[in-house]
Amino acid sequence: MTATESSVTIARHAARAAADKIAEDIVALDVSERLALTDIFLIASAPTERQVNAIVDGIEEELLKRDLRPVRREGRSEGRWVLLDYADVVIHVQHAEDRVFYALERLWKDCPVVDLELGDDPSSKAVSGSGGA
Repeated sequence: MTATESSVTIARHAARAAADKIAEDIVALDVSERLALTDIFLIASAPTERQVNAIVDGIEEELLKRDLRPVRREGRSEGRWVLLDYADVVIHVQHAEDRVFYALERLWKDCPVVDLELGDDPSSKAVSGSGGA
């Protein structure tokens, strides 16, 4: 089982919004075979708490245009690791230091990477994968 096309579409919209706010290292992992609760983890980072919150704002604004609201939001007040849970897509926006420390990509390294179709955006290291795209 791979991520649904609707999940991939949500992740791509969120990734573009994050890229517009200069997020770094934007990656989407298809966790659908490992987790029953969600299809995709989208991970992005920024060097400051203020930028983490700006990225979160940009993602929420973009997805709200599509009538999508997070089921749950955590970590907003600290601006270090904000989690936005859209059910099928869980978005992690982390301070760069926290991202290195927690290393989510390493924990989920056996999951395929989803092609976010961000083109030549240098802030993204997304590559083609079998994430249903």
